[in-house]
Amino acid sequence: MITPYMNKTTQIDATRWLALGSLGGLIVLGLAWEMWLAPIRPGGSLLALKVLPLCIPLAGLLRNRMYTYRWLSLMVWLYFTEGAVRAWSDKPPGNYLAMIEVALCLLLFTACALHVRIRLKNAKTHASPEPEAQTP
Repeated sequence: MITPYMNKTTQIDATRWLALGSLGGLIVLGLAWEMWLAPIRPGGSLLALKVLPLCIPLAGLLRNRMYTYRWLSLMVWLYFTEGAVRAWSDKPPGNYLAMIEVALCLLLFTACALHVRIRLKNAKTHASPEPEAQTP
């Protein structure tokens, strides 16, 4: 749990691991869902390819790149939308898997947003103050 009393470095690490864990969870869920748990067709479907775009930000998250956290927090809404639609339209167990997808998307968005916010706030506190302008 991230609290305001935690060290900034600890908060950054916590949000980083939360983002990596929820992204990994989305990848595993997407593959298992479309291949074994509740595929559209028996034996799996090509809808499992939907996890490929989720594999792209893994490298950026592992390298702790700020830009990756920013665009991933926008991309995750595509998966949230898919999960929300399928939670209403699929039959069990597909609708339950869609609800898990929605929860993982919300977790990933929150982790990315907090990570960016904490790092930007941390950068402002460590920035050197600009020298005073000298008046003639």
